Amino acid sequence: MKNRISRVVTRSGDQGTTGLADGSRGSKDNLRIDAIGQVDELNSVIGLLVSEGLPDKMRQELQAIQNELFNIGGELA
Repeated sequence: MKNRISRVVTRSGDQGTTGLADGSRGSKDNLRIDAIGQVDELNSVIGLLVSEGLPDKMRQELQAIQNELFNIGGELA
């Protein structure tokens, strides 16, 4: 399959900030932005675990944790 995306651009350039959910911008080295990334990364790792053949109870508990992490990420954003 041929690559569909050859490059990704934001059209606003990299001024060292990133957009937040409320429309404001925050410095990329801000602890809040780091926390958003850490929560997102943890959620991704849990998603990988959930995709494996886990017992139902464990899978359900991990999915509940993922939902909470989405909530936390939303609050941080």
